[in-house]
Amino acid sequence: MLWAGLPPPRTPPGPVNALAIIAPIFGIVLIGWAAALAGLLSDKVSDGLSEYVFAVAVPALIIATLTKPGMSGTVAWSYWVAYFGGAGISWFVGTLIARRRAGIDRRGAILHGFAASQSNTVFVGVPMILQAYGEEGAFPLFMLLAVHLPLMMGSATFLIESDSGLPVLARIRGLALVLLRNPIFVALLIGMAMKGFGLAPAGIVRSLIDAFAGTASTCALVALGAGLKRYRVLFDLKGALVIALLKNLLHPLAVWILAFHVFAMPPAYAGVATLFAAMPVGINAYLLAARYKTETGMVAASVLVSTLLAPLTTLAWLMLLGRA
Repeated sequence: MLWAGLPPPRTPPGPVNALAIIAPIFGIVLIGWAAALAGLLSDKVSDGLSEYVFAVAVPALIIATLTKPGMSGTVAWSYWVAYFGGAGISWFVGTLIARRRAGIDRRGAILHGFAASQSNTVFVGVPMILQAYGEEGAFPLFMLLAVHLPLMMGSATFLIESDSGLPVLARIRGLALVLLRNPIFVALLIGMAMKGFGLAPAGIVRSLIDAFAGTASTCALVALGAGLKRYRVLFDLKGALVIALLKNLLHPLAVWILAFHVFAMPPAYAGVATLFAAMPVGINAYLLAARYKTETGMVAASVLVSTLLAPLTTLAWLMLLGRA
């Protein structure tokens, strides 16, 4: 079950359908946030739920989807150029704006650009795109997810550490170790390997994988909502709003232009790339800021602001993409 408890996607014309897509998704996020603010969900519960989503539920969903009979497709180079070209544009603009502000050093500026181009893929992107495009969008979604994680995180790490003095091979080795410890990246490797060899789980194994996969979307959205309690916007509301607008509007706009008006690709692929880009600032941006101890408050605020803006901006993108 690809939609993990959410209503099956429908695509009749009219704005009601777009609301039907985003209401359950962002509604669950808001419920998780309200429950955390009311003290019904503690930080320990939020952390545990997030770990479960990353380590078990989403990896199960990835393997279940990639090994599903009939799940196939090809990805042309134009698909990658359209998405990551748009990400590069948003990253460059975010970095340029940050460099013009007083008090932001080189590493901080890189993190501003990274936040403006790093999508929240696991917690919002996967459930949103599967809800909007269904099985038609599953293959391009998970192929993009497979490349997005190592390329974006790798690029940010290399740029930040380019003046650290470490040899290039040492940096590559460190990045490889980080990726191989990431359950989502490992699940993508396993799913692609099983797909390549024509293997598919069956019987009890399939039932177990499907059971865990069925919890992915709801648990991810609750965990995201509960985690929002920790982020504050008062640190720098203006700067956070700039990053949020770059992420929610400029990034998908650049991808939409490239995917629909510059390159030729199936409409579902172009739509998945655009909607993937329209997701709010990813939590990986905050984790990277915390790791390097710079611009942590700004990036955390941008996660919150972009997530709060996402229902409106996502509705607009769904309508533009004809999924409304």
